[in-house]
Amino acid sequence: MATATFDGIAHRTVATMPRVAATARLQSIDALRGFVMVVMLLDHVRETFFLHMQVGDPVDARTVVPALFFTRLLSTICAPVFVALTGLSAWLYGQKHSRAELSGFLLRRGVFLLLLEISFVSFAWSARFPPQTIWLQVIWAIGVSMICLAGAVHLSRTVVVALGLAIVCGHNLLDGIVLAPGDVFYVPWALLHQRAAFDLAGITIKTTYPVLPWIGVILLGYGMGPWFGGNADPVVRQRRLLLLGIALVAGFVLLRMLNLYGDRPWADAGTLLRTVIGFLALTKYPPSLLFLMATLGVGALLLVLFERARWSRMIGPLATLGSAPMFYYLLHLYVLRVGYLVALGVSGPNHGDLFVLGHLGWIWACYAVLVVALYFPTRWFAGVKQRRRDIAWLKYL
Repeated sequence: MATATFDGIAHRTVATMPRVAATARLQSIDALRGFVMVVMLLDHVRETFFLHMQVGDPVDARTVVPALFFTRLLSTICAPVFVALTGLSAWLYGQKHSRAELSGFLLRRGVFLLLLEISFVSFAWSARFPPQTIWLQVIWAIGVSMICLAGAVHLSRTVVVALGLAIVCGHNLLDGIVLAPGDVFYVPWALLHQRAAFDLAGITIKTTYPVLPWIGVILLGYGMGPWFGGNADPVVRQRRLLLLGIALVAGFVLLRMLNLYGDRPWADAGTLLRTVIGFLALTKYPPSLLFLMATLGVGALLLVLFERARWSRMIGPLATLGSAPMFYYLLHLYVLRVGYLVALGVSGPNHGDLFVLGHLGWIWACYAVLVVALYFPTRWFAGVKQRRRDIAWLKYL
């Protein structure tokens, strides 16, 4: 009897181990995505209620308020990690679907995101209809990148990774190409690599997120997919991610110190703090090589941490947020816009035409409240999404 019991336990343990490994593997991806969404909220609270003190790109290390700089710095990880995880998630989706099905889904999802950017997302930022200005931001960049990935999935993984590396590492060679309004290729170049603005049918279009580097990031995320395959050894995957993260961060420090390539040069700013700010002040629009090395390196290290800490109490809530990112994204934008309009209506403008929170501490306090408040509706929607797999459109959120 004792032997039978032991065999039963052993059998259940062996059967359970793959499920546990798979849960940890996929939960770590959702947890990192959720972490990114939580950090992103801080930056959007700042961009809603702290408009009187904007930060440049890259910031001027000699004049920026240090607390404001480091508050902004926390959010720089968001877009690169989210785009890379989009590529990784596409590879995982492709393991249960044909290449044609994967390509079709990426194409449809990409077009959906483009339409979402110029409609619901744009309205959330401006609260004006018809809009006077449309900002092509991160949702736009992800949409275009997914459309490009829809074609790239028909190539070999080696070619996809090579293209991704060529774009991410080489696009700064194009920085010297600056076109002006009226030049033949000004509009396509503004969409691809030069942060600029142009008019279309009486509406100003601002290319906040030129897409070329982001296409490289999504390709590299897709190329990393086999590390997360169902038969992949978790120990090997974690070791690879750890080495990748360390290599990217160390490579960033070395290349940044040399001041030769990958971003605008930094210099001694007079004090240690200002010099450190200058060293860390990287270009996001479009993301420089050094910006991507630093942020994606930290993202790889966090992915290892979240997989190893799968029993932590924080992993579950983060994974919940990460399982419904589009719902969370739209929800937080409209909560912030409504909150701003209510505050402006009740208190009136207190800084020119704006209502602002006068101290950065209030931004953090507002952020802390919203982190908790937004979790519950997102958890509800994630549950609906999990239960109602028969509703096809839910997967787009």
